[in-house]
Amino acid sequence: MSGTLFLCATPIGNLGDMTPRVVDTLMAVDLIAAEDTRNSIKLLNHFEIHTPMTAYHEFNKVDKARELVGKLLAGTNVALITDAGTPAISDPGEELVRQCQEAGVPVTSLPGAAACITALTLSGLSTRRFCFEGFLPTEKADKKERRELLSELSQEGRTMILYEAPHHLKATLEDLLAALGDRRITLCRELTKKFETVLPTTLSAAVALYETEEPRGEYVLVIEGKSREEKRAEAQAAWESMSIEEHVAHYEAQGIDHKEAMKLAAKDRGISKRDVYAVLHGAD
Repeated sequence: MSGTLFLCATPIGNLGDMTPRVVDTLMAVDLIAAEDTRNSIKLLNHFEIHTPMTAYHEFNKVDKARELVGKLLAGTNVALITDAGTPAISDPGEELVRQCQEAGVPVTSLPGAAACITALTLSGLSTRRFCFEGFLPTEKADKKERRELLSELSQEGRTMILYEAPHHLKATLEDLLAALGDRRITLCRELTKKFETVLPTTLSAAVALYETEEPRGEYVLVIEGKSREEKRAEAQAAWESMSIEEHVAHYEAQGIDHKEAMKLAAKDRGISKRDVYAVLHGAD
């Protein structure tokens, strides 16, 4: 029988957040795959866990995942841990999970700390609908992809969660303000640690703040989505910039017949179909 891959959430700062189930599992498995063994050894020593470790990270994730799947198929039980938080969330662990599923290896997740959810609950923004974007591509790595992603986020109606390193924070806040306009944002740093900070503010105020203050620590940014009212107002303004003839032609170009195109244009503009007909064909 094959072994099982255990996805083990570890603390994002406060060691008291380590669950007893994760401690027991890390003691019981045959091997721990860790993102940074030098960092994880401190955690394991704290809990007196002596299970062997192997490095599994972004730069070896495909080949090492293949190797680990081989061990799992041979009956080895493996625990996957990241530097902090839940494996496979903005993390190379997703590759190992994918390969395990393809190979028929059982995978189970032991829940615990996750910086994105911790920040969301502290943000004071809507938690009913949200999206997680992780780290934005850096301008140096992929300027075009960053610009395209920011454009997509500008229309996002859900609360958005991003991660950012301190040395990129200023540029990211400036880019978010330019792309999204002035929105509410909550900046969370050093979550669960001694100097945890949660700052509800606006993008413009955050940009101004870090013109004089140097960012420190790892950040989670929780950003307000675009409201439905704002989206409707923008759509209405876009339609009103067209003539009625152009508006109807817009739908007809999509293969919609003339009567339905008039109906849709009337609905967009908040007028009657008769008004649209009168413009196109003259009043009877």
